[in-house]
Amino acid sequence: MANFFSRLMNNLFQSNEVADDAFYEELEDAMIMSDVGVNTTLKIIEAVQHEAERQGVNLTRDIRRILRDYLYELMRADESYYAFEKQKSIISVIGVNGVGKTTSIGKLASLFHRAGKRVILAAGDTFRSGAIEQLVEWGKRANVDVIHQREGADPAAVVFDALQSFKAKNADLLIIDTAGRLHNKKNLMQELGKINRIIDREFAEGYRETLVVLDATTGQNALNQAEIFKEACEVTGIILTKMDGTAKGGIALAIQAELGLPVKYIGTGEKASDLRRFDAKTYIDGIIGG
Repeated sequence: MANFFSRLMNNLFQSNEVADDAFYEELEDAMIMSDVGVNTTLKIIEAVQHEAERQGVNLTRDIRRILRDYLYELMRADESYYAFEKQKSIISVIGVNGVGKTTSIGKLASLFHRAGKRVILAAGDTFRSGAIEQLVEWGKRANVDVIHQREGADPAAVVFDALQSFKAKNADLLIIDTAGRLHNKKNLMQELGKINRIIDREFAEGYRETLVVLDATTGQNALNQAEIFKEACEVTGIILTKMDGTAKGGIALAIQAELGLPVKYIGTGEKASDLRRFDAKTYIDGIIGG
């Protein structure tokens, strides 16, 4: 992934010299400029310096290897992260307006449908103008059913209807679009709480997954959004959109390091097929070389 972050890192590691204080200052600047964030950057550099000292090495070639191994471990994705794909699951997708939430839901539906899953979408974002129509259009493109009501309807009522359809059709995955009311955390929590109570009552045995959609180009704002959503509900993973070269790229490290939330999917373009599982090794190798 040739982006801003990888260009900075490749420039930094292109020679094999002693990793002195000036080198570590440049490394720190490169990471902060790439949206890794100050806290995560300092944590990573401290760990790298400690390991370099333990190994008794100080050439930039060695620092590159140590950094790469540290990031591999930090971002390592366990197959269990995707357990919900293999069983009957209810997937709630949350995110502020403008990050690509509804589009990501459509792409998820397309991804799962291509894998042979029976998918139903619930248009629970009855707040944003045009959200229902947008999801219905994505449903047509992905060839999946979309359960919806009128704009302004009670999202919990939409979810109730969707659950009845989900059970009647013996579908595999129900993906719920929700309103992006981050500016009012109390309302968000109340709305999600009401939806969860409906799910508990109607399909308690279903596996739960809650994904937050973040725009990778917004840097630390994305981290702040993830933190607020994590406080409001039980977030299980992240979908990062616009990871197609326009993003600086470091925000994925910050989300994992500071919040302990795994990036599970990334969006890399406009087409229905431009969403895939996040591959940590490919991501890290793209930044600092394999």
